[in-house]
Amino acid sequence: MVITFTTVLLGLAALIYPLRRNMFFLLNSAIIIGLSWYIETHWFRTSIFSYKTFLLFIVFQITTINITTFFAYGVDKRAAQRGAWRVSERDLHMLEFLGGWMGAWIAQKFFHHKTSKKSYQAMYKLMILMEFAAIYFILKFLNII
Repeated sequence: MVITFTTVLLGLAALIYPLRRNMFFLLNSAIIIGLSWYIETHWFRTSIFSYKTFLLFIVFQITTINITTFFAYGVDKRAAQRGAWRVSERDLHMLEFLGGWMGAWIAQKFFHHKTSKKSYQAMYKLMILMEFAAIYFILKFLNII
């Protein structure tokens, strides 16, 4: 399970250039790999290509990417208040596209951050549409729908 998750996450980072520089994606990947190692060593082992491994990856990815995105918005809001280094909008949008749009929505409401900038909100909504379109095409390709 650890090998599978590590391969998938590092493969994504190798194929998609902006992910290599997105420290929050790397943090998310580290959390997923750590959780998978803990589960594999303390609870149960699964084969590399089993449905259980795939479902665990989906659950870990959705959960941790939303927490990571919420955290990224908090870091950006804090930096904006202090006039320090900011998280780039590209990094925030990449986290949203990878499944963190719900964490982004909660963070926008909680931190009152990025809610009045029209161009950001338009791109945020586009990321949600693109994610759902990607999921649709993947499910169509796999003949699930």
